[in-house]
Amino acid sequence: MSKKESTDDIRISKARPLITPWVLADELPLSARAGATVAASRSTIEAILAGKDPRLLAIVGPCSVHDPAALLDFADRFQAAAAPLSDAIFPVLRVYFEKPRTVVGWKGLINDPDLDGSFHINRGLHVARKVLLDVAERGMAAASEFLDTTFGQYYADLVSFGAIGARTVESQIHRELASGLSMPVGFKNGTYGQIDVAIDAIRSASHSHWFPSLTKEGTPAILESTGNPHGYLILRGGKQTGPNYGAEAVKAAATALAAADLPPSLIVDCSHGNSGKDPQKQAVVVSSLCEQIQTGEHAIRGVMLESHLVAGSQSIGDGSELTYGKSITDACLSLEDSVPLLQQLAAAVRMQGQ
Repeated sequence: MSKKESTDDIRISKARPLITPWVLADELPLSARAGATVAASRSTIEAILAGKDPRLLAIVGPCSVHDPAALLDFADRFQAAAAPLSDAIFPVLRVYFEKPRTVVGWKGLINDPDLDGSFHINRGLHVARKVLLDVAERGMAAASEFLDTTFGQYYADLVSFGAIGARTVESQIHRELASGLSMPVGFKNGTYGQIDVAIDAIRSASHSHWFPSLTKEGTPAILESTGNPHGYLILRGGKQTGPNYGAEAVKAAATALAAADLPPSLIVDCSHGNSGKDPQKQAVVVSSLCEQIQTGEHAIRGVMLESHLVAGSQSIGDGSELTYGKSITDACLSLEDSVPLLQQLAAAVRMQGQ
């Protein structure tokens, strides 16, 4: 009798139990204050992006979270700096737990909270939910990218603005995921700069979908979404198109959205392809946006800034002690240098309203 060949899981070396979303939420429950913050923030963001609220959405924070204490320190300082600008700017803290990699590298706080390749994902999910609770308890809105299509079940109730990144904007499963998310979602243009894939994603996510996922109890299930009517385009530049924050690109994007029967409402990412990954050049992008806003460009409804306590970035794994408040992924602008940019944007919004 011939020996039966194994065909299953031949490249899986280990398996660990995964905590269920229900258990995590039971251990770290949504408080009344946090729930009120998220609900109110979602409504405000929707109103801003729909043009019903004249303020500008300002999504500001580190490229990715690696030190919760430093992030919360940044949150407190950002909140204080934004307070005098509240008539013109609505601040949202960038809280990104997952880092998409072109090849390999650190994949974010959820995947590797100890920064050492140990991949204690259950602990990472605990840390991530606790961070978002702490942010919401401060009365702040949080924005986060949804990369893994199951992780959102663990903390989406604490997110006020979701994002689908440039690498996944063409993914059908991410469009299905976005169709069921409870918050407004921004879709970035593709990595090469094409905006049509993001517009298609917005349209797709606005429809109902059936898709496999997990229930809160951790049971595999097929979910039906109702469709998300709050999808928006994020301009982040591209490898082929170059930057797309200028007046011509903004007008072209607004026209393309209108042609697709979508609101001509945009968020401009001042980093990534728009800054050539040079954090200091985010100021150049902001300057252009201010000029456009002052001269009556109403399509610009939000901006994104990569900012942390300390400017630049640092590497992990070389044995040296990490600098507190400095990014370990993309280089960031310091908060000290970011505040004047927020003040410029607020001044531009005020002038537009005159």
